[in-house]
Amino acid sequence: MTAYLDSAATTRVDPRVAEVVLHWMTTEFGNAGSRTHDWGTRAKRVVQQAREQLAGRLGAGPSELVFTSGATESNNIALLGLAPYGESQGRRHIISSAIEHKAVLEPLEHLASRGFDVDLISPGPSGWVSVEAVRERLRDDTLLVSVMHVNNETGVIQPVAELAEQLRDTPTYLHVDAAQGFCKLPEDLKAPIDMISISGHKVGAPKGVGALLVRRRGRDTVPLTPLMYGGGQERKLRPGTLPVPLIAGLAKAAELFEKEHEQWWNQAVAFRARLVEALGKTKVRFNGDQEHVVPHILNLSFEGVDAEALIVQLKELVAVSTGSACTSASYTPSHVLRGMGLPDEIAGNGLRLSWFPDQVQDLDVNELVDEISEFQAEASYFA
Repeated sequence: MTAYLDSAATTRVDPRVAEVVLHWMTTEFGNAGSRTHDWGTRAKRVVQQAREQLAGRLGAGPSELVFTSGATESNNIALLGLAPYGESQGRRHIISSAIEHKAVLEPLEHLASRGFDVDLISPGPSGWVSVEAVRERLRDDTLLVSVMHVNNETGVIQPVAELAEQLRDTPTYLHVDAAQGFCKLPEDLKAPIDMISISGHKVGAPKGVGALLVRRRGRDTVPLTPLMYGGGQERKLRPGTLPVPLIAGLAKAAELFEKEHEQWWNQAVAFRARLVEALGKTKVRFNGDQEHVVPHILNLSFEGVDAEALIVQLKELVAVSTGSACTSASYTPSHVLRGMGLPDEIAGNGLRLSWFPDQVQDLDVNELVDEISEFQAEASYFA
């Protein structure tokens, strides 16, 4: 059976989570907005419990958490929702990075078309956005800094907790896309970050659910304008009937991840070590600072090898990708690797391996690397 090495794109729903989701779909199927019967009361209760649990894991209160369909929607609410306030205050400068997910870069492109000055930092080959680089760009009219927690292609961890401390006493807000870091690096997200986007399907929860944390500064909250209208749900920031089963599943997935975090981390580290050691027999380049990465994402380029051709060669053995699932169909050089200043022969042939330990237990790492090594030798011979 093909081993799954694309967990940064999505994860399998944990069977224990699926059981919870199914319960709230088929047994307890009430609408959390229904106030006239027990079905609605029970649904509302489980949503409130989930809100309390998830907000608590981010070091916040339940009133600060808004449920969404995932990190993409959360990013849009955070970025586009803050824009009217910035326009009213004459603060149109936004700092971000060239290695953000398209769910951040494309809303920023839209804001640029509306007259915002979007300043994208290129982090260099390390893939690490320094606090100093952000601080140097701060201006009196800087409305927002948006930097991701963990890069989805390289796995490089960004210094978001330190950024939060630097910005907390300034009028500049901080938004963090934590789709890849949520549950994996929990302490970072307890820092005073103003807005945090999370996604369920990266941690064993279903697709289609996530949240936006909108943290207060004292008594003040981030002045967001809703993008949609049609109901009073979710602090009037995100109208619509709440997906109770998905919300319950997200809370369960986060609970399980917290309980099993140490085991997950150690097993992910061990698999990475075996993989990196085996790759020593190939001509390989690891992309991004390997001293500042999560243990379950590895981005690499093989000398003289076309990444797409290699994926086809390996498809019976492993499922891998060239980068973000949202953009990998375009077959263009990775904007992340390009944003790190890497040449096109590397940016166009970056391969992302990402894993959850329970899905690679049966993978023979040496068999995988032998296949890669043979393919690389053939490519070199016919070059």
